[in-house]
Amino acid sequence: MRIVGGKFRSRVLAEFSGNEVRPTSDRAKEALFNILAFKTQGARVLDLFAGSGSLGLESISRGAKEAVFNDVAKDSVAIVKKNLQTLNIPLGAQATVYNYDYATCLDIVKGKFDMIFIDPPYKLDFGKTALEKISKNGLLSENGVAVYERDIPFVGEIDGLEKYDERKYGKAYLTFFRKKTIDR
Repeated sequence: MRIVGGKFRSRVLAEFSGNEVRPTSDRAKEALFNILAFKTQGARVLDLFAGSGSLGLESISRGAKEAVFNDVAKDSVAIVKKNLQTLNIPLGAQATVYNYDYATCLDIVKGKFDMIFIDPPYKLDFGKTALEKISKNGLLSENGVAVYERDIPFVGEIDGLEKYDERKYGKAYLTFFRKKTIDR
């Protein structure tokens, strides 16, 4: 697994052995950041189910001003911190790492985010509940986007958010949400 673009392009990231954690493929990650190209510069990012932190790290590499990483697994938090250290990104102003379940994280984070990545384990599928909490807690900035990765297309509605795009890359579906407005 590597950074696919920006100032850390081609840098290899520490990752997990085995199949317990399923990182976003480089192909899907590159396509995702091509879609989000104009939103990344100066963005505040939440990598909610961080795993190795590759989505938040990719965001920083492409010009995000801050990334908040969260994962319930202590092993994931350790890998995120190792990857931050490898890239010489200090904890503090540009990176924050939490070790909470996703619901607690969404209740304690402050401020709004320009990009929120929701990539829970496919078998546990906490994404819909996370999206509902993101909407309820007002965590998306005015032009922010939440991206939900899962292995099946998204069906349903989220109060306060609208699904505006969905793409398939290999086994992964990337579904894009933004704040619902009366004008759209």
